[in-house]
Amino acid sequence: MAAALVLLCLAACDASPDGDGEAAAGTTVTVDLDGRPFQLHVPVGYDPARKAPLVVLLHGFQSSAEAQESYFQLTAESDRRGFLYALPDGTRNKAGDRFWNATEACCDFYRSGVDDSAYLSRLIDTVAAGYPVDERRVYLVGHSNGGFMAYRMACEHSGQITAVVSLAGAATDDPARCTPERPVSVLQIHGTADRTIHFDGGDAGGPYPSVGDTLALWRRNNGCGDRADASAAPIDLEARLAGAETTVTTYRTGCRDGTRVELWTIREGSHVPAFTAGFAPAVVDFLYAQVSA
Repeated sequence: MAAALVLLCLAACDASPDGDGEAAAGTTVTVDLDGRPFQLHVPVGYDPARKAPLVVLLHGFQSSAEAQESYFQLTAESDRRGFLYALPDGTRNKAGDRFWNATEACCDFYRSGVDDSAYLSRLIDTVAAGYPVDERRVYLVGHSNGGFMAYRMACEHSGQITAVVSLAGAATDDPARCTPERPVSVLQIHGTADRTIHFDGGDAGGPYPSVGDTLALWRRNNGCGDRADASAAPIDLEARLAGAETTVTTYRTGCRDGTRVELWTIREGSHVPAFTAGFAPAVVDFLYAQVSA
């Protein structure tokens, strides 16, 4: 299971200098937090007199923030759209693999018990203490294990989070573990041919729900009805698949506080899709459409 969950990214991001206090626009600095430093990109055009959205990227199992960014390419969107961009790393297990302790299925396989939920909550507070973060626009984006972790954060720290995007992740298999204080918008992106985190659910050292059950959990949490809107045009996200292979299904009827639950289904998509240049802008478009009440 561990080998199967590797994030297959080879490119590397530029190294960033350590920084103290507020960084200049267009730079990436290292911020220490409880001995677990994270990278923070301050976008080009950043104005300390204006509140900015915050996006937190959560990497996959055995990966890193650097590798995940080289895959998702969100730094350019940060500069173009003006959001603060945090890139933390999970801790290493006994085998030396980085992971997030997200759910019973993924991915604290050695049962370290590390409290990543509290760490990431403090990360959001730390960025907000040093920069004018727009608390109505705080977003998490994760892949695989990072997607599982994004869902856990939405369950446990909904007061801090506006929306999450999960690529090939899943919610907890136990709905009793997910009782958010307020609704959180959710976007699940998943390939139907994913052989690592299966579209129809499975077991990865513990059970995880299907895509349908993950969405149903969040529809209940947000008070959404069951009526699906599939009228949006398909999206071309996967470069290896012909045409616009990704369908969009949205649940917004009855959702509290203007939230929505959305699914982008990559027909025949794998666990690590080869994304087109349209992926990052489309994800940020979804996030920016979500503003907490």
